[in-house]
Amino acid sequence: MNDKIRKYLTDIKESIDSIEKYLGEKRDFTIYKENKMLRRAVEREFEIIGEALNQIVKLDNSIKISSKKQIISLRNRVIHGYDRIDDEIVWGTIVKHIPILKNEIEILIIA
Repeated sequence: MNDKIRKYLTDIKESIDSIEKYLGEKRDFTIYKENKMLRRAVEREFEIIGEALNQIVKLDNSIKISSKKQIISLRNRVIHGYDRIDDEIVWGTIVKHIPILKNEIEILIIA
């Protein structure tokens, strides 16, 4: 694996760690939805994750990351359609895709 891909993987891991830290142990959708600063922070981390995945795909599309298309799509929505961001979609991505992505990224980093 080349150094650029490893750097992007590390960036993704750092953003996932940040999302987890922002949300804390409780992980309550109501708190997330009511806290604009928290939502914006999480959205920014998804921008970073999505862009890093986008760059990885350009460098090596054979790297196995199961939810890369969905997360890149979310990144595009956050950046280009900020006025149409659906908190439930973001939350669903946090719950459904982030744990799997975290595991996949950790495996790729140590490989």
